[in-house]
Amino acid sequence: MGLIKEFKEFALKGSVVDMAIGVIIGAAFKDIVTSFTDNFITPLIASIGGTDIAGSIRLPWVDYTGLTLEEIQSLSLNYGAFISAIINFLIMAVILFIMLKAINTLKNGVSKLKKGKKEEEPEPAPEPSDEVKLLTEIKDLLKEQNSK
Repeated sequence: MGLIKEFKEFALKGSVVDMAIGVIIGAAFKDIVTSFTDNFITPLIASIGGTDIAGSIRLPWVDYTGLTLEEIQSLSLNYGAFISAIINFLIMAVILFIMLKAINTLKNGVSKLKKGKKEEEPEPAPEPSDEVKLLTEIKDLLKEQNSK
């Protein structure tokens, strides 16, 4: 029973839930970036360079006669898919860097604002308790008697 309780506490911690949400959003974002690369970047590179980025190299020692297109692709070096994956990674890395930079800037700005407010408004000294007031009066009376 203790193991289940520990797992619940671990799984429901804020950081784990935040991480799960980040993974889900990241997976959805990956699909967007992949679509952007496949539908915009790859055709642009193909139109500029005059070649298709989705190319492959057939291996000379493999006999490709009688194979379907899918089988040929599985037996070839598909450099085009690799280049597309690199472009996807670079786009994701740049976007994540920009997002983290913005989040850190916001965090720093908020913390500076909090620090500025604390410096402007010093907290008043707490009022002494009744015991401290009484002890102060006794001390003053004793000083007065000793000085006579």
